[in-house]
Amino acid sequence: MSKPTDTAPPPPAADSAAGTEAPTQNVQVHLRKIPLLAGLNDEEVQRIKGELRFRQYAKRDVVLHKGAAGDGLLFLLAGQLQVIDVTEDGRAIGLRMLAPGDFFGEIAVINGSQRTASVVAMSSVLVAFLPAPAALHMFSHSPSVANLMLRHLAAKIQRDSEFRSLLSINNTTRRIYTYLVQMKTPPQQPGQPEVVENLPTHQDIANMINTSRETVTRALTTLTQQGIIQKETHRLIIVDPQALQKLVEGS
Repeated sequence: MSKPTDTAPPPPAADSAAGTEAPTQNVQVHLRKIPLLAGLNDEEVQRIKGELRFRQYAKRDVVLHKGAAGDGLLFLLAGQLQVIDVTEDGRAIGLRMLAPGDFFGEIAVINGSQRTASVVAMSSVLVAFLPAPAALHMFSHSPSVANLMLRHLAAKIQRDSEFRSLLSINNTTRRIYTYLVQMKTPPQQPGQPEVVENLPTHQDIANMINTSRETVTRALTTLTQQGIIQKETHRLIIVDPQALQKLVEGS
């Protein structure tokens, strides 16, 4: 008997959410390339493949609506998404960016609650939807998924705690510097620089840390002129992390 592959089958009928059903012939997803699913055995892969639904969204489409039912776990397969919240006065606040391989919607699935934020497509995207019953079964029956989910939730709690501490900093410029330190990712290999991937717009950063877009632009320009950061499309390279840390500490 041939060993089953982890390439997803043609998608079943799409649900009634926004977006369009992905063309069957274009959906070739290797499930074990999704970090959360990398440790699944062959039987688990086959079970998940039969449950997944695939949908495409255009740029600026709302993939998830705040307040909607937590009816499934979602995986971003291609494109870029932004998690946003809307304040009482109607301002949209960017919370974080999502890249291919990321999953989202897990809290509402685990709690059986409503979505706590919206998710918007920043480009054309392809998303896989796993219904809540299948996701909960996977959480409780796959040790590798359960372990990764626990680590993910612990990291999320830590990030939220750090962000609350950031908002308590009175000096606006130091808040911006601290935000960059919190958002940077460690080098993938020795010798590589620290980076801030999927950098939000200056306005989104301003909204998140309670300042103005002009203040964010001015602070980043100063860091660039001092040779501390280098700005690229959708990301920052931290050229001198020690100098940035000294600014965070007020040195």
